[in-house]
Amino acid sequence: MKHLIIAVLCFTTMFAQAQKHFNPALKKQLDSVMLLDQKYRDTLTWLMTPDKVAATTKSLRMSASQAINHYSKLQKDIDSTNTLFVEAIFKRYGYPGKSLVGDSTSEAAWYVIQHSKKIDDYIPVIKKAAETHELTFRLYAMMLDRYLMSKNQEQVYGSQMTMRTLKATKKREWIVWPIKDLKNVNALRKKAGFKDTVEENAANLDVKYRVIKLDEIMM
Repeated sequence: MKHLIIAVLCFTTMFAQAQKHFNPALKKQLDSVMLLDQKYRDTLTWLMTPDKVAATTKSLRMSASQAINHYSKLQKDIDSTNTLFVEAIFKRYGYPGKSLVGDSTSEAAWYVIQHSKKIDDYIPVIKKAAETHELTFRLYAMMLDRYLMSKNQEQVYGSQMTMRTLKATKKREWIVWPIKDLKNVNALRKKAGFKDTVEENAANLDVKYRVIKLDEIMM
């Protein structure tokens, strides 16, 4: 019995170590998942950007609302399939990080979860991957911000923008979601690996930055 237990422990250790070795087949699968994750997202972004929507709808020969509904459904179907695939990967390997699939592909599973309704379930997995350097910490910071926004709480790193109705104007508009520590947010961003400030990031995404408080938003 003692020899059997030792053999099982040795096998378990070898299996765990194997999970950390580069897996080219898994990398190829996740590269395909990454492409699918982005398939219709650029189009949807253009359809929600005032200065691009006219040209986009003209080329698609649909109204903006028709196009948004059409491409949202297509992307939603892809996202559902991708999420199931990534969940199976998590069960087998844990997070498929840099050791397993390389630097660039290590982001693939993150994108899938970031665009899913499973952030609550998997943010601990993402956090562990970031803390063990299997995933860029900046990506965990972005997911944390999205998680906090989903709970109607202030974000930490100022990475999340959203379209919401403000109480003062009664109009839907793009805003930077409220930030917890405005004074130190750009220092926190730099420490997390962001290359730009909150203000610069908003400008790059054509969002006019201004300070918004939670109580100014219609929830």
